[in-house]
Amino acid sequence: MEPFIVCLWILAAVCAATWVLSLITGEHSWVDRIWSIVPVVYVWVFAGAAGLADARLDLMAVLVTLWGARLTFNFARKGGYAPGGEDYRWEVLRGRMKPAAFQLFNLFFIVIYQNVLLLLIALPAWTAYQHRTPLSALDIVLAVLFLGLLVGETVADQQQWRFHQWKKAETAAGRTPEPRFLQTGLFRYSRHPNFFFEQAQWWVVFLFGCAAAGSVLLWTVIGPLLLTGLFIGSTVFTESISRSRYPEYAEYQARTSPVVPWFPGRGNTARMWSESR
Repeated sequence: MEPFIVCLWILAAVCAATWVLSLITGEHSWVDRIWSIVPVVYVWVFAGAAGLADARLDLMAVLVTLWGARLTFNFARKGGYAPGGEDYRWEVLRGRMKPAAFQLFNLFFIVIYQNVLLLLIALPAWTAYQHRTPLSALDIVLAVLFLGLLVGETVADQQQWRFHQWKKAETAAGRTPEPRFLQTGLFRYSRHPNFFFEQAQWWVVFLFGCAAAGSVLLWTVIGPLLLTGLFIGSTVFTESISRSRYPEYAEYQARTSPVVPWFPGRGNTARMWSESR
C-alpha cells in the first residue's frame, strides 16, 4: 500500500478516536494529547516505505522523533495526559459558545482541522519519498538549524516550567506571586518564544522537502502556513485571557515582541522573577 494512503487511514482512525473520546469524557484535549505523537508516526511511515534506506528520510524521521519526545515529556509533566488535564482555553471557549455550536467546533476544528494539519506538516516526508536524492550539505545545515530550534524550545519550556513551579510554591506558602507571569529569560525577548521555535522547526521540515525536490515551489508549504495561522489565532486568544486576568499584561505587550524574539522596547520594568529561585 502506498505510504500516503497508509497515512490517510491513520488520519481517519485518529479523527474518529479523538472525537469519540471527547464525547465520552467531556474533555476536548485529545488532539493535544496526540499532537506530539502522530506526526512522528507519519514521517516514519514514509521512511519505512523507503526501506529505511533513504538518508534524508531517516534523518527527518530521527529529528521529528526528537521533537516529539521533547514535546511529549513537557506535556506529560504539566499533567496533560492525566484525567482532567484539558487545556484551560477550551473551558473558556465553552463558556462563550452555545453547547451545540461548541460541539460543531469540536468536530470540525478541534478534531478534523487539527488532525489534518498534523498530517500536512509531515508531508514534506512524502516529497522526500518521491524525490529520493542524495543527502546534501543543505540537509546538514537544516539538521543543525532544527536541533538549534529544538534546544531553544526546550529552554523556553524549562524556564516556563520553573516559573510556574515557583508560582505554585509561593501561592502554597500564602504569598502573592510577583510578577504573576513570566517576563525573564527568553520571555524578555518574546512573549511566546516556545511558539516561535515550534513553528520554525516545521518550516525547517518543509525545507527538507525542498532540498529533496530541488525547489521551494511546493504545495506542501500549506502545512507550515496553516500551522503559523493556527498559532497566530492561539496567541491572540491566549493573550486575551491573560489581559483579563492580569491588567499589567498590557504593559508587557507594549515592550515585548509577540512571537519572534527581538530586543525589548521601552516600558516600565516590572519587578522581575529572580533567576536564582
